[in-house]
Amino acid sequence: MAITIKSEREIELMTQAGRILEIVHEEMEKALKPGMTTLDIDAIGEEVIRSYGCEPSFLNYNGYPASICVSVNEEVVHGIPSRNRIIQEGDIVSLDAGLIYKGYHSDAARTHAVGEISEEAKKLIEVTRQSFFEGIKYAKEGNYLFEISGAIGRYAAGFGYGVVRELCGHGIGTHLHEDPEIPNFPMMRRGPKLKAGMTLAIEPMITLGTEKVRWLDDDWTVVTRDGKLSAHYENTVLITKGEPILLTLGGKIK
Repeated sequence: MAITIKSEREIELMTQAGRILEIVHEEMEKALKPGMTTLDIDAIGEEVIRSYGCEPSFLNYNGYPASICVSVNEEVVHGIPSRNRIIQEGDIVSLDAGLIYKGYHSDAARTHAVGEISEEAKKLIEVTRQSFFEGIKYAKEGNYLFEISGAIGRYAAGFGYGVVRELCGHGIGTHLHEDPEIPNFPMMRRGPKLKAGMTLAIEPMITLGTEKVRWLDDDWTVVTRDGKLSAHYENTVLITKGEPILLTLGGKIK
């Protein structure tokens, strides 16, 4: 699949998909509290998605059984919601959600503190988020894709954190996952040249320890091999001739 350049009409639809997904994340964040289950969060996210006439991107995608990926503590991504997993004070919870609006996808992730968390967990969340913003300094027409990758990885590694290599960001549009793949670490090559109209889901996954991960027996949940905390931050980004537009975060760089 070649990298798609979106038309003005497609950008309008993806902008709307992004705005709705931002609301979904805001509602899930408000609801997140100790004592609830990860399945509770999934139900809230799906309800908000459907209330806007959208479909959850993740539900039944390659067999994934839920609408929201809810990953707790050492879980990096793709945590399957469960009525048996209780969210505790002091946890960090990564919520990854996507939706389809009139045939177009948006995708975004946030890691949240539940009550009071450790200082090292706070810093991990902050650095993961900032690594995204370091990367998108290069997200404009005429630059190269792997300039984004290098900036993300160098920033996070500068704090001694692990930068997950076995998972990456991706293009997005009428399909949830389109070309190109977007690593979160420096590459030897430059990658494709960025052009206005490209839409990218850029998503650093950063850990307190090793960058190495493993899949649990459910074949979905990815965890750190050393059991240390992981954080995730993602937005759907529109490349323009100037500054990038964050379709899932208020439209502009924040």
